[in-house]
Amino acid sequence: MTRAFVLGGTGLLGFETIKELLKRGYKVSTIARNKEMMDELIPEEVEKHIGDINEMTDEQIGAMLQSTDWFVHAAGVDERTTPEAPAVSFYYRENVLPTQRLSRIAREAGVRKFVIYGSYHVEFAEKWPDLGLKRTPYVRTRKLQEEVAMLEGEGEMDVMSLRLPYIFGTMPGRMPLWKMFLPTVLGKEIITVPEGATAMVTTRQVAEAGVGALEHGSHGGTYAISGENMSYAEFYRIIADTAGQKDSVIQTASLEQLLPTFEQIDKQTAEAGKERAMPGIKTAELQSRNTIIDPAETMELLKYKKDDVQAAIEESIRKSLAE
Repeated sequence: MTRAFVLGGTGLLGFETIKELLKRGYKVSTIARNKEMMDELIPEEVEKHIGDINEMTDEQIGAMLQSTDWFVHAAGVDERTTPEAPAVSFYYRENVLPTQRLSRIAREAGVRKFVIYGSYHVEFAEKWPDLGLKRTPYVRTRKLQEEVAMLEGEGEMDVMSLRLPYIFGTMPGRMPLWKMFLPTVLGKEIITVPEGATAMVTTRQVAEAGVGALEHGSHGGTYAISGENMSYAEFYRIIADTAGQKDSVIQTASLEQLLPTFEQIDKQTAEAGKERAMPGIKTAELQSRNTIIDPAETMELLKYKKDDVQAAIEESIRKSLAE
């Protein structure tokens, strides 16, 4: 029977991926630092390891991966972190180096397929070179994360990357990712948003696509997935309505209107000795465009299904409000 190891099994995406793997009849193992959370969340049929994989020796990790066929990398640091400058060094240490090491050890242990949960920012950096996103700390290191893992696997282990957009869903014991949007909405009569649009998926779709990449993907594949495309005006309308603010007015702002605010954010961040994963100016430029993805491009290949993205948004916001 095929055996899969999920890194980040007690996180939002890893947890959903474990459920999907079990649903399809695969054997699963995972690791977590928090034994209490592991015991509370992860089903008994999963082989559980307690510890910090980054503190384990190569030999210990290799032994843990013996007889493992698939590896799902559902861990890492996303763009919401604002580290000490230079941010590129932080993301290189946190995302690139661990992935290179783990993909090498996985290959040496006989793992045949390795999937990374990455970012759709890389997709649009390649699609729109005029934005200059490739040199931003986050995009630069996310792309490198894909490349080093693929090079480690070349000829022996198939390595693929899911390029993930906005993700919605909840799980026990975890605060939804989207609590950060609430301060811009709660109590506001007028809510100003970018004029662009974005792709969105549910956690269930990510899990289905991740397992689909293991089953149907090919080495070097980069799969930008989407369940639905939505303007920021539509997105914030759902947030406001879910928060009980049906009378709030959603208005869009042009890039020229947004830039002064984001420039000020960048200035304040630099003065504090920190650096954003993506400069505010680049974020404003990106959110003023339509970062949309046709679900048909990957849905048929990876065999993930349609899901109710709006319901997942509402569920995420309700849980954030309750907390």
